[in-house]
Formats: sequence, C-alpha cells, structure tokens
Amino acid sequence: MTVLLLAGTREAADIAKALAAKGVSAEASLAGATRAPKPLPLKTRSGGFGGAQGFADYLRGAGITSVLDATHPFAARISARSLAVCTQMGIPYAQVMRPPWQAGEGDQWTVLADEAQAAAHVPRGAVVFLATGRQTLERFAPLAQKDCTLICRQIDPPEGAFPFPKGEFMVGRPPFSVEDEIALFRLLGVDWLIVKNAGGEAPRSKLTAARVLGIPVGMIARPAPLDCTRFDTIAPAIAWAEAGGKIQ
Repeated sequence: MTVLLLAGTREAADIAKALAAKGVSAEASLAGATRAPKPLPLKTRSGGFGGAQGFADYLRGAGITSVLDATHPFAARISARSLAVCTQMGIPYAQVMRPPWQAGEGDQWTVLADEAQAAAHVPRGAVVFLATGRQTLERFAPLAQKDCTLICRQIDPPEGAFPFPKGEFMVGRPPFSVEDEIALFRLLGVDWLIVKNAGGEAPRSKLTAARVLGIPVGMIARPAPLDCTRFDTIAPAIAWAEAGGKIQ
C-alpha cells in the first residue's frame, strides 16, 4: 500500500508529517510552482506528470494504491485530471478541501466569477493589491486598462518585468500577521484587495486587515466542486490514507 499525497498547501504539510510519524508508506508530489518549497518528511517529486497519460504511468510505475489530493482549492485542472485518471484505473481518490471564507460583519466583499470581472467593480485609478499570485496576473489586463496601479504579491522573486504600465511585484513568504498587513496596506495606499477564496486561518489576516481599514475586497469564487470523496479537515483524511483509501 502506497499513498500519493498531492501537496502544496499547509494541510498537505501537516498530513505529510502525520503519515511519516505513523510509518504509512507514502510519497508526495509538488506542482513546482514555488522554487524553494519547504521540505516535506516524505519522498517528494516536483513538477508536472506530463498530462493524464503521464500521471497514469507514474501511478502504475510507483505502485500507488490511493491518491490524497491536498492541492490548492484553485488547482482545479490538476484535481479534475487526478480524479479522472484514478477513477479509470480503479485507484481510490479523495480530496482535502478546507472550507471557503464567509463574509462577516464589517466586511465589504464583492464576489467575482473570475479575475477579469474585477474591472467592473474597481474604480478607475485605484491602487489594487493582488494577493492572487503571479500565475493568473495576465487575467487582470482589463483592470490595468482602467489606469489602476496593480501590486502583485508572490513568494518567489519575479523572473521578468511587471506586465502592466502601472504597478510592481512584491515578494513575501506567508504567513503574514494582521498588524503587518494593516501597516503594508496603509503604506501602499491600497484602495482594493483582490483575493481567491482559498480559505484557511493563516491567509485570513489580509481579510481582517481589509475589514479594519475599510478596504473593499474582490473575492474570486472557487471552481465548481468535484464529485468525489472530500474532507474539510485533515484528521479524517489521514485516517482514510492509513486505511488504504477507505472511509473509517
């Protein structure tokens, strides 16, 4: 029995530690989006599999008997492919999906279907803080056309120039405290915050900072959920992995 943990989140790191401590035969896979990820206590590979066939070949060659998907809630394409391949091969698949954030008293959220929709809500010339990563930055082109200043925070130093006339990359590795986020937003004069509804306690600090400062938030909605076994906490996911892909 060998579990493949599709990693890349805080939950995945905690699951990896638990599986290693329990002596469960498991290995982890990272998409390779971050150049220097924190090491996991499991045998770890990094990078793509080469499509559905490459993933199937890997599962077969590595003797994988179950797949636990703890990737980012917006890694929809990876998750959908993984589920499809596992279903075809008869390999148990489950997803760890932390609950999405919900707006509370004092929050000023506008739910967005995608990045391009932000331009319909953010006023011309606004300073916009993008806590969405570099991979989808180009989708904010309609916002840049409204003479907005876009500040994109990412984990790794940029490999190229900022793609829009007004704005910059900002490098920072989470977690960030509420106090740090408040100070940063004040320093930059942020008018709007755009985030993906990733959920989780640690990333919530930027939302708390926006509430304190009265900054409107553009909240990008999650992709449609998959029809699969899903856990919103790690304890049952770990038990599932220990049991070889069976609900306990």
